[in-house]
Amino acid sequence: MNHDADKLREDAIGIWQAGVDAVRSEQLITQYVALQGDQLCIGEDVVSLKAVRKIVVVGAGKAGAGMAVGLEAALGKDVMLEKHVQGLVNVPADCCRPTERIVLHPARPAGINEPTTEGVSGAEEMLRMVGSLGPEDLCVCLLSGGASALLPAPISGLTLEDKQQVTRLLSSAGANIQQLNTVRKQLSRVKGGRLASACRAGMMKTLIISDVIGDPLETIASGPTVKNTTTPSDAAAVFDELGVRNSPVATHVVRLLGESNDVVQMHASIPNNTSNIVIGNNELAVKAAGIEARRRGYLTETRSAAQLEGPAEEVGIDLASAALQLRNRGGSRCLVTGGEPTVQLVEESRRGRGGRNQQLVLAGLHSRISAGQTDTDPFASTILLSGGTDGEDGPTDAAGALADTQVVGNARLRGLNPVEYLKRNDAYSFFAETGGLIVTGPTHTNVCDVRVVLTDHPAGS
Repeated sequence: MNHDADKLREDAIGIWQAGVDAVRSEQLITQYVALQGDQLCIGEDVVSLKAVRKIVVVGAGKAGAGMAVGLEAALGKDVMLEKHVQGLVNVPADCCRPTERIVLHPARPAGINEPTTEGVSGAEEMLRMVGSLGPEDLCVCLLSGGASALLPAPISGLTLEDKQQVTRLLSSAGANIQQLNTVRKQLSRVKGGRLASACRAGMMKTLIISDVIGDPLETIASGPTVKNTTTPSDAAAVFDELGVRNSPVATHVVRLLGESNDVVQMHASIPNNTSNIVIGNNELAVKAAGIEARRRGYLTETRSAAQLEGPAEEVGIDLASAALQLRNRGGSRCLVTGGEPTVQLVEESRRGRGGRNQQLVLAGLHSRISAGQTDTDPFASTILLSGGTDGEDGPTDAAGALADTQVVGNARLRGLNPVEYLKRNDAYSFFAETGGLIVTGPTHTNVCDVRVVLTDHPAGS
């Protein structure tokens, strides 16, 4: 790879990383939580610590560890001791790190975004903790992306295996986050406002790092502290929309929802002393990435999706087309976008490895190669990168992938056909072969995906 291509790749990764750094969970918490004398400021809310007997912290999510560490730093040792701070937060196993008072509970293995027995035990303990509090206590809830799978508490008549099968069924059918969480809320004793309803504290303050476009509180983490406005009928409709209503597990779930006494609690009352504060989201990450792009000398445009996106393949093709347009305009140009597309998976027997970001980039790469038969290097002076801000893209160890002149050259050298990898959801294998994977490890945040398109091309050449 020549020097110019080296710099383009370095810049693209640096710009994407700046977006991730802007939504680091520990940093966001300390921006929103601060002590001022004997008052605890949480966002715009002010809590008099003189009136607080005990502080209990609960929560879940991929950003949970950083949020817990940040909260402990904001409270300080004296307050944690005086107010008997204790807590439990469910996180992925590879996100655990040292804490002082808040226990980080490994609730699922790395890369396996499904409910587990460990997750259930953590959720049960949180229900017990919040139910034991009194009117002089403060409960702080920390929520971030991934919390839906990390906080399983099945309703009566539903097993953990049932919940796992439902998650797999909906995900493989291409369900978006709203569809997934509409079903999840009906099957849980924590989600859909039930955690807040179970809490007996005098105050409950929820800090949220949003992984859902538009920041709908009811959808993020399936809304454990927000009133549930969906119904069992809405959940049943999701199975119909995705064409999987006749599967055995869907049939069982729909029948159970019609019979279960738990459904009566569907609209669990939310105490008036409950507040929810979004402290980080996709728009914040996209803006920060744009600032870094301008600092590096690129004429930059940014946009964060305002609503749920469609298939990852379509988004990738659109971004590849945008890259060509930018290149044709000449100069050093950058487009930063954010969002969360979907991927419809092939049957498991044919399925390879990958995630929506890798699938997106591979679709974009294929579109440029197939459209530019006379173009010997369709990614000359161009790069397309897409990565999950959590550092986890599907059940892989990669955050995402990039396509540039090196990746295209390696693919041709090895005789790799992108279409075959796209068809079997095996983008990871393609980019592992061609040097296009982005591997970061856990980032301790999660605000959907950030995509970077860069071109550095003389006008008219």
